[in-house]
Amino acid sequence: MINPIVFIILAAVAVAAALGMLLSRNAVHSALYLVLNFMTVAVFYLVLNAPFIAMVQITVYAGAIVVLFLFVIMLLGADKLRGAADDVRGGERYHRYAAIFLALVLVGVFGYLLLQNNVGGTALSPMVDASPQALGIALFQSYVFPFQVTGVLLLAAIIGVVIFGQTKKRGKDNA
Repeated sequence: MINPIVFIILAAVAVAAALGMLLSRNAVHSALYLVLNFMTVAVFYLVLNAPFIAMVQITVYAGAIVVLFLFVIMLLGADKLRGAADDVRGGERYHRYAAIFLALVLVGVFGYLLLQNNVGGTALSPMVDASPQALGIALFQSYVFPFQVTGVLLLAAIIGVVIFGQTKKRGKDNA
């Protein structure tokens, strides 16, 4: 069982990172808060004896998805959109300090868990098969319908992006 104090600290970091993501006016800072939130969730997965899901969380979400978000932000130029309050740079200062503090707390809690040998569960908790094979079997036997619905939603989102992303040509080229 995880130490309740460690759980509360991890939950506080996750909630604070989520609030930082929502309250930040800079899109790049929001994406970085999202990375911090994904890392916190990965530490939760490690504590819950799911190392495969934790590594997938880090590589897929914190790696690929956030890089995609940052690419879209830079492509659309949303990082240059700033309000009048951001010209003073006072509005961004607390985000930097908050992000550094939350990251240090997350690293400290993770280090504490590693030193305590508590990552991966204790001897009192039942061992769950968290291998990729067991995850795939559970996913395709017990959760087929939600898996398919998620696939259809992602396909609809991709089609929507392609349709809304097209620029309409005007003039003589529009024959």
